[in-house]
Amino acid sequence: MRTFLFALTLLVVGNSALAAQATPAPPQVTDESAIRAVIAAQVAAWNRGDIPDFMKAYEDSAETTFIGTSIGKGFRPILERYQRAYSNRVQMGTLTFNDLEVRLLPGSCGKTELAVVTGRFHLQRTEKGEAQKDDGIFSLVWRKDPQGWKILLDHTS
Repeated sequence: MRTFLFALTLLVVGNSALAAQATPAPPQVTDESAIRAVIAAQVAAWNRGDIPDFMKAYEDSAETTFIGTSIGKGFRPILERYQRAYSNRVQMGTLTFNDLEVRLLPGSCGKTELAVVTGRFHLQRTEKGEAQKDDGIFSLVWRKDPQGWKILLDHTS
């Protein structure tokens, strides 16, 4: 009987160890994956026609900057520019980003607090308003704060 219990114990412990090895660890959220998640949320918001939700990726600051055909400063003016340039859902169309590259920029202490993201955008749409461009390139400077990653500077052309 003792041999049977010992064998049963080995079988249970062995199977538990195998099960623990077979269960993948939950994925870690990296800075890059966190930034990519914010970008994915932006695309989803845009494609719902929700500019205020799209703008949640931007730092709500007077220093937030958008560079296109001109330079705009401040979260509120950038939001208003988007709302003016894309005055209805049809003008917004469907947004896609391609060729995204995320470069993390560690500070002198080794902690990553800044990042640069480059890529291409495309708008599939049937109507244009003030914003005429359907394709272009962009570079974004991001800063990490306690609430997560936010865009400080957007240069889109």
